[in-house]
This record gives sequence, structure tokens and C-alpha cells, in this order.
Amino acid sequence: MSSQRQETVRRLTAPDIAARKGGVPIVCLTAYTAPVAEILDDHCDLLLVGDSVGMVVHGLPNTVGVTLDMMILHGQAVMRGSRKAMVVVDLPFGSYEGSAEMAYANAARVMKETGCNAVKVEAGPAVAENIDYLVKRGIPVMGHVGLRPQAVMVDGGFRAKGKTDHERARILDEARAAAESGAFAVVVEGVAEGLAREITGAIDVPTIGIGASAGCDGQILVTDDMLGLFDWTPKFVRRYGDLRGEITKAVAGYADDVRQRRFPGPAEIYFAKAG
Repeated sequence: MSSQRQETVRRLTAPDIAARKGGVPIVCLTAYTAPVAEILDDHCDLLLVGDSVGMVVHGLPNTVGVTLDMMILHGQAVMRGSRKAMVVVDLPFGSYEGSAEMAYANAARVMKETGCNAVKVEAGPAVAENIDYLVKRGIPVMGHVGLRPQAVMVDGGFRAKGKTDHERARILDEARAAAESGAFAVVVEGVAEGLAREITGAIDVPTIGIGASAGCDGQILVTDDMLGLFDWTPKFVRRYGDLRGEITKAVAGYADDVRQRRFPGPAEIYFAKAG
């Protein structure tokens, strides 16, 4: 047996991320599967198992139909595929907005069944009290303000936020409330650039921007968007690849080879041994 002990990789935790306030920007991406999590792990500080999985993977029109079981299934996969990055799992619509006790029961189930490091909630009105309840009982929480996808039915669609004085004040208050309630970081989505900078300066925990500002303490994108898997992406997405084009080309090549009987060829076929 080798005398060398395999190096242990320590996974980042909520205090590690919180300590990055005002420091080197925090790199975050979404992940829903083990293979993708493994690829992202070397480059990311935080992997979010977002409820965007409902739209990206399951073809739902929005995130409202995502269930706790779906989040747990994908959270387990991402934990298996990653070693270093902190893994945060979204609590889906309807699982935390009611009583603090209900929020705790669902968050504790997610933590136990996935082994993830934290949960994320959309910090709308009255949610701050539930964040406080969870944190005091040992569950790290990431908040989410601005454009809140789970509120799409109330808002009537996915629209940028913070364009009026009233809306700016409300979002700033919600961010402060989330931070003061114990959230270790706050996602700021789809808001006016100046408001994102104001929020970042107003709270003591890191802000993670998505369609917000380069002045945030970190950034996150939906991985499938930035890799170019969809024809349409939001304004705030920068495409770093064209996987849709690459996959289309590969599948077209495969289909042509099958129809022309070029696949399988000798290299892909098993032959009986002579004698």
C-alpha cells in the first residue's frame, strides 16, 4: 500500500463565501447533473442547483411547477459530481413562504437528503423572518431579491426591477432584511445597474449578480444559457460557447452515417474469435 495519503479536498462553505465580501469576485454557475457539476467544479466557487432546472431540463414554462422531490434529485446528482465548490439548492415555490416551521422542515429535508451546504430562498415580503428561523437552527441560507422567478404569476412575466423609486426602495429593503436575518449572501437579479451597486454597498454580505452589475461581489449565470444551448437567452447572458450548434452538427453526422450504413464500422463491432 502506498504511504502517500490521497489529498483531501475541502468543500467551500457559507463562511468562506461570506468572507469574500469586497474581495476577489465569487464565480457561480447553475448545475443540475453530476457530469456537468464535475466539469464546473474546478472553476467555480459555488454551484447553484436552481429551480431553473424546471425550465432548462424539464421544459416547464416557469419555475412554479418545480417540486421539492425534483430539487432533491438534482441536488444529489450535483453533490456526487462535485468536490470543491459550495453547493446551494433552491427551495421551490410553496415550500418556505408559509410558516417558519414548514420552511425548516423542507430545508432540513433538502440538507439531509442531498448533503448540500445551503439552501436559497427568494426573499420577498415576510420571508426574512423565515430566513432568521432557519439560520438560528443551523441551516445556511442564501437570499434572492429583484426579479424573483417564483413571483412570475404576480408580475405577469419576467421583467427587470428597480426602475421606479418605490420599487428600488422595496428591493433595497428586502436585501437589507435578508442580510440582517442571517443570509450569508444575496443574489441580485434583473435590476437597474445603479440599484445593484447600491445594494452591494448597503449590506455586509456578498451580492451575487445576474443581470445586475459588475460591481456585485460575484456573478452567476444559468450554465445552459452561457454555453449556447438555447436559441434565445436573456439580455444579461454572454454566450461563451455554441453547444447547440456543436450538438446539432454531431447528431446530423451520426444520423447521416446510420442512414448510409457507415455506422457502426469495423472499429465499433465485436467479432467472434477464430477457433
